Amino acid sequence: MSRNSVAVLDVRSSEVTVVVGERGVNNTFVFKASRTEPYDGYDESAFFDPEKLADALNRAVSAVERICGERIRKLYVGVPGAFTRVIPREQVIGFPKRRTIGSRDLAALFASGREPVEGYRFIRATSMIYVTSDDRRVINPVGLSSASLSGVLSYFYCSDYFADTMEAIFSPMKIELAYLPTEYAMASYLIPSETRDEYALFLDVGYLSTSLCVVLGNGVLAQRTYFVGKGQIAALLMQRFDVSYEAAGALLAKANLFARSNAGNTEVMLDGAMYEISTDELVDAVKEGLDAICEEIGGFLEECSSKELDFKPLYVTGEGLADIRGALEHVSRRVSRVCEQLTPNLPYYNKPAMSSRIALIDLAYEDHRKSGFFYKLFNIFGG
Repeated sequence: MSRNSVAVLDVRSSEVTVVVGERGVNNTFVFKASRTEPYDGYDESAFFDPEKLADALNRAVSAVERICGERIRKLYVGVPGAFTRVIPREQVIGFPKRRTIGSRDLAALFASGREPVEGYRFIRATSMIYVTSDDRRVINPVGLSSASLSGVLSYFYCSDYFADTMEAIFSPMKIELAYLPTEYAMASYLIPSETRDEYALFLDVGYLSTSLCVVLGNGVLAQRTYFVGKGQIAALLMQRFDVSYEAAGALLAKANLFARSNAGNTEVMLDGAMYEISTDELVDAVKEGLDAICEEIGGFLEECSSKELDFKPLYVTGEGLADIRGALEHVSRRVSRVCEQLTPNLPYYNKPAMSSRIALIDLAYEDHRKSGFFYKLFNIFGG
């Protein structure tokens, strides 16, 4: 594969995508190949069917390699929130005397807080904020003079189960794996840096899982994953109206929470069969499903309650709400907070469902670009 290209695996809760791309002009991307394959997803602890996951990944990799005409030798794997653990720590190191802070001091600061976590492996560390001995709060302290350096840091860990599963699949292909925290990648790519400097709330709603983050600077202060999403709303419709799961998904796509009137019936034709249900009942059921997501958001906001988060908007992305008309507005009313939809600022890719793969490409490319001496210097401990 070209040395300017990176290959990324985006693992969502209903599909996997392998993308090969490289950086274009003006922070755009040139995509050489992409393949998405459906699979059964995962729950709180494991994939539902690892064999089907392996089949989907094999198909995706084979298709991408065929399109590119070359082998993938290194793959950056996005770790979903369900298999990620984020530990915030405040670390401080002192110097014998006041001196100019250098990159080695940052490496020492990150190393001081890195600890093993049972069942997980360390994959990355980033900084939320640094503070010098004269109480200056800065994003990058390199070059400043200080007698000490403290930092509020984020340590990211990937579950051994997730990593072992991926390595069992890709080892026979002789593909080297590097792991990236997906939620962090999305939040840092989609939310402007000036917004993240003063705390930001990030919500990624997927098909079967939803992740919430409190973001600060270049790090994550808190992260939780809940197993609610578009798929669970479809399951509610399936049970409520006694229809197949596929029919429930088609009905969900027809729901319109914006409609002035819900009189009449909603009809869908699927595999030659007609399904017809009350529009009013459909909308009520969809709102009930959305309320399950809202309850988790409310619980997270209570858990992370602080004056810094008061009146902050909730930045939302992911495929879970994007295709349900009026869903974002319903969530906004229920959680009493402005909700803003985030999408990649790229032509043809500016859809919430594309957020994770574009963000992972961006983060992977930065790691790839720094893969020489300076990357090894900083990325051993984070930064």
